[in-house]
Amino acid sequence: MSLTAMRAKAGLSQRAVAKELNITDAAVCLWETGKTLPRAALLPKLAALYGCTVDELLREDKPTTKKERT
Repeated sequence: MSLTAMRAKAGLSQRAVAKELNITDAAVCLWETGKTLPRAALLPKLAALYGCTVDELLREDKPTTKKERT
């Protein structure tokens, strides 16, 4: 699931996420467009806001095959 979809599922706006994490809403936009990634220190807080795990935040949308995991 994309960061945008996770945020929407949590019922949050970019501005609300930014306020909770003490960052700009532009930073959230950059994450969602794939231009930048959240800092590692923010991942646990972001996961808590979105109601998911850090692993789920970092997981790509495409499923991995056995060959890709080895």
